[in-house]
This record gives sequence, C-alpha cells and structure tokens, in this order.
Amino acid sequence: MYKNNKKGIAGIVITIIIIVLLVIFTNNSVNQASYIQNICNIFVMPIQNGFIYLKNKLSGNSSFFESIDTLKNENNELKKKNSELEQSLRELEIVKAENETLKEYVNLKDKYKEYNTIPADVINRDISNYSNIIVINVGTNDGIKKDMTVIADSGLVGHIISVSNNTSKVQTIVDPATAVTSKISTTDETIIVQGTLEDKGILKATFIPTDAVVLQGDSVETSGIGGIYPKGIHIGTIKEVVNTNNITDRYAKVETAVDFNKLSAVLVITNTVKE
Repeated sequence: MYKNNKKGIAGIVITIIIIVLLVIFTNNSVNQASYIQNICNIFVMPIQNGFIYLKNKLSGNSSFFESIDTLKNENNELKKKNSELEQSLRELEIVKAENETLKEYVNLKDKYKEYNTIPADVINRDISNYSNIIVINVGTNDGIKKDMTVIADSGLVGHIISVSNNTSKVQTIVDPATAVTSKISTTDETIIVQGTLEDKGILKATFIPTDAVVLQGDSVETSGIGGIYPKGIHIGTIKEVVNTNNITDRYAKVETAVDFNKLSAVLVITNTVKE
C-alpha cells in the first residue's frame, strides 16, 4: 500500500515537472520568435517603406514624366523644323547666286550688244608664276572655237586657246605669254601690253612712241590689230609711267579692269560684229 502511494506521488511530481517545462519552453519560443521578428523588422521595414515612398512618388508625379516626354517630342519637332529652315536657306542662297549670275549675264549682253556672245562660268583656274589660264564651261558643242575673245563686265579677259566638247581653256591677258596690241585713250599710237611675273593684276605697256603723252589714269583698250581681239574693248588704266635714261625704253604699268581673283562669269564673243 505504501509502495503504491509512493508511485502515485512520484507520478504527480513528474507530471508537474513536465507541465512546468512545457510552459517554460512555450514562453521561450514566443520570446525567441518575437526577437527574430524584431531583427527582421529592423532590416525589412526601411526597404518596405522605401518602396512605398517610391510608389507614392511615382503615382504623384506621373504628370512630371509626361511633361518630359512632351518636351522631348517638342524638341525633336523644333530640330526638324530648324533643319527644314536651314535647307530652305541654302536653297534661297543658291537661287540668289543664280539670279546674280543671270543679272551679270544680262548686264554683259546689254553692254556688248553689238557682238554675238555666249555666256559661260569659270569652273577652274590654272594659275602659277608662269601662266594664268582659266577653264570655262562651254565648248565645241556650244559653238566655241579657238582664238575667240573672252570678256567680262569690266573689260577684256583673254582668248580661247583650246576647246573640248563642253569646256574651253582661256589664256588671260595677265598671262606672261600673252601680248595684246592696244592703244592709249590720249593717243592713236599703238602699244603692246603684256602680263608680268611680278604682279597678276598689272600689265606692262611697252613700245610707247617717243612723242606720245602718257598720263596716269589714261584708259587702255584693244586696238583691233592682230586678228584676235576686236577694237575698243577696255583693258585697264595707266597706274604709273616709268621713265628710263633712254626714252625709247620707257614703259607704263597698266592696272587691269578685270579682277581676275573674283572672276566668275564671262562672255565668249563668237563674231566681231553682230549681224
């Protein structure tokens, strides 16, 4: 009987111990879970809050991004319009240049209306110390022939020295190999003007008669002698008269009427007198 009571008491004690242990274990598990949750909250909450803030920011500023897209589209449209305006400006400049060229041709034809002429553009230059040749954009297909006279608005340019189907070479009067029989406005005596190596805008006038009065500013024009240049085409003006010990050796410097550095439009005379 005593043994049975003893066993019963031991069972009760063991049961109580198990219950206490379960309570302690349960409380520790809850505390541990809370501790882990607190640690997670420290790391997770800022990230979560960041996403929430970004979401709210994006939702609240959608119009801002729409404005950026609108500005981009407007900028592209402005670039396109600017490009179109630049193209129009280039076309306008081309038309303006063409009109200026046509105007120059009309002025040339009016000035030299006694001649049959063909207009041409200067398309190339072969300029050195020993030659001064230009290339124009007309040739045999246009009726151009060798030795035809070439003129510009202000005066004599030169003569044709070679011809192809669509182009011609012109030996200008400032070429040292060119000699033009001319006359001075104050005398009927003939002189010779020729290109020099020193200055491409200056001709040297020689064979001046000893009794001829030559003054600075006198006009020099073609004499019509020589078979190439017709009479009366302006060449230039006397810039300086250079006297020497021997009056037969005196000469004059003639400034050309044509600015060969800016020459762009010319006329080719196809006959001496217009029929």
